[in-house]
Amino acid sequence: MDVESASINGIWWRQIPGGGDVHHEPEPPADSRWQRGGSIDALYFAEGEETAWAEWYRALAESGLPPKQALPRDLWRWEIALPRVADLSTPEKLARVGLPAPTPARSQWLAFQQVGEALWDEGWPALVAPSVARPEGAVLCVFREARIVPGTTPMPPPRTHDEPPRVPQGMTT
Repeated sequence: MDVESASINGIWWRQIPGGGDVHHEPEPPADSRWQRGGSIDALYFAEGEETAWAEWYRALAESGLPPKQALPRDLWRWEIALPRVADLSTPEKLARVGLPAPTPARSQWLAFQQVGEALWDEGWPALVAPSVARPEGAVLCVFREARIVPGTTPMPPPRTHDEPPRVPQGMTT
């Protein structure tokens, strides 16, 4: 595929159910925007706390679940050190692989999943792309073939949220 490589080094964020296993492997693996669980599992990270919570609120809106029913949540910081990531971080880079700018609609998922899975088939360990829920933010999809993914390290302790966090600025649902 016509993609550039990026190096991702730094702190990224991931929220999970409160008290949950930070390395939880759902069975069966879940479908998401960039992959189908039956093909490859993935861990999703956000470049900042606001983007992590925007993605959570977007998922809740999609499912119709009130925020209070999805609590508590643990917000984890992760040290990410991935020297080679497929860079789909701009509308121009998405267009090079035949994708439009992402919207919250699940109707887009198949095209994005096909690109994500093609990148994985080509040996890319991860991809970085714009956040659907907070367009000025970024998400990192790290393809997961094992419980522990090299280059991704959780940094305890998590911050537990028993009340819904503030709705992030610039969020779209």
